[in-house]
This record gives sequence, structure tokens and C-alpha cells, in this order.
Amino acid sequence: MATTAFSNSGAISSYSLPPQIPNLNFYPTNPRFNWSSKSPSSGRSAIIRRLRRYCSPVPNPSCSLDLPLLPFELDEVLIPSEFKTLHLYEARFLALLEESLQRRKKLFVHFVLDPFFTSRSSAGASFAARYGCLVLIESIKQLEIGALVSIRGIGRVRIVELMQMEPYLRGVILPILDDVSGQKSEIDSKLLELRKSIHNLHSLQIKLKVASKNELLQTRIKNSLAWAEREVYEDCDQAFIPNLAERLSFAALQTVSGMSDSELLALQSEKLRAMDSRDTVERLRNGIKFTKQNINMVAAKLAIQSLGI
Repeated sequence: MATTAFSNSGAISSYSLPPQIPNLNFYPTNPRFNWSSKSPSSGRSAIIRRLRRYCSPVPNPSCSLDLPLLPFELDEVLIPSEFKTLHLYEARFLALLEESLQRRKKLFVHFVLDPFFTSRSSAGASFAARYGCLVLIESIKQLEIGALVSIRGIGRVRIVELMQMEPYLRGVILPILDDVSGQKSEIDSKLLELRKSIHNLHSLQIKLKVASKNELLQTRIKNSLAWAEREVYEDCDQAFIPNLAERLSFAALQTVSGMSDSELLALQSEKLRAMDSRDTVERLRNGIKFTKQNINMVAAKLAIQSLGI
């Protein structure tokens, strides 16, 4: 199972496959197709042909990308604007990394395998390929064993076709974007409120003694805000870049200094809800509410800290 340590620069994950799925057995985005955990390797080509038949067709090939796919467990969901560091060390994932760097413009897809049970499955849970996020490789640090890979979530995607199983997954993806028509005035007011709340939270975070020296320069939420407010994204296909309001609606959902296990669990729930939503205004409202809750939490921790408790 992947292990994660949270820091200002991002979550560092020693990546390995989720323990229940050593052979990468999962349902695609369209759950009508059942990929059994008992499928032999010799039958994979036939399975892939059947999978292509059941997957949603690509409506506009110019808006699709063919990229490597890296699966994670449900508690490792990645959202647009989020920064994260992975430790990749297995040969197949280093091969995925090389493919992304040399042929795929430093891009691959981070997606979650969501377990569920069906009446037809007696061997245990099946898996749905959900919460896909297009990511950009921002930096790489070579290690004695493997490499530390810093990635940035760009935008939500849907996996529509599986192209390859070995040595790593590869598939065709389409962008998932919000529809913001007719919401401009409400979006503008919510963006103003969200920016103010994020800056207030950042100011409180850097006062916490538990924060590292690096965090005094830039907290995770400020890092995501800076990325979301960029005007030019030359390093990625523009069809996959969310608009400013959508980018900012995700930026608030970041780890805060000193979060407890229950607070991290609440953050996880917010991230999953944000990935499911197609309503920018709703996500902005939730982001504002979540940020204000974190402001109160950090303020309380500062008060306790000032008392020397």
C-alpha cells in the first residue's frame, strides 16, 4: 500500500499498486464491462477489444489525448491545482515516467480505483476507474532507488478507451469541464470572497510554530492559488485547462498545517465532492465554507499556542 507524508511541498507517496489489485483489474468509466480478477494474461487482448466496444466513443478526436495512466486508492485522489510528490521505483512505473517525458509532453493521468461490489462478483470487490486528473510533471529528482516526481493536477478527465495494459496502463482521455453559462455575476462575487478567505488562511498558517521554515514562504493553499491564477498554460493542451473560476474553486481544498486525522478525512470528503460536481458556483460556495472552517481551526491552534499549552 502507498504510504504518504504531508509536507508544504506536497504529499510524498512511495508508490505501489493498491494491494487488492496486483494485476490492475478494474471497471472502466463505463461500468457495464466487468473485468474479472480471474482474467488470465493470455486473454487480455480479447478483453481490451471488448473494453473498446463498451467504452464511450470519442466525440471529438482533436480534444482527446492518449496518455499513460497511473492508478491510486480512493484516499489518494488528486484535484486540479494540487501539487504532489511521488516516489516511483518499480521498473514499470519508471517506464511510464520515461514515456511521459519523452513522448507525452510531461503529461500522464492520475486516477482513482473506487472499489464496489456487484451481485455477480463472488471473489470480492470490483473497481471503477474514477476521479481522473490530468497531471503535469514539474520536476524530477533522481534517487539511488527510483525518483521523486513532482506533479501538478491540471484538470479532470474521463478515461474513454484503454489502449495498453503492459508494462503500464495507457488510454484515451477527454476533458471534464464545468458549464458556467449564466453564472458570471455570482461567480465574480464568490471568487472575490474565496480569494480573501484564502489569503486570510495563508496569513494565519505562517504564524503557526508547527509550520516549517519553507512554509513561511508559501503554504500549500498559496501554492495552488498561484498556479490557478496563471494566465498562460503553454505546457498543456488548452482544451484540458479549466477556466479561472473552476481552477480557483479547487485551490481552496489543500492540506493545512497541523491538521488532525479527522480534519484530513474531512478534506478528503471535500475533494471527492468537488471532483463529482459540475457546478462551479456550488464548488466555490463549498470552498469558501471549508476555508472559513480552516481559518477558525488555525486561529484556535494559534490561541492555544500563545498560551504555551
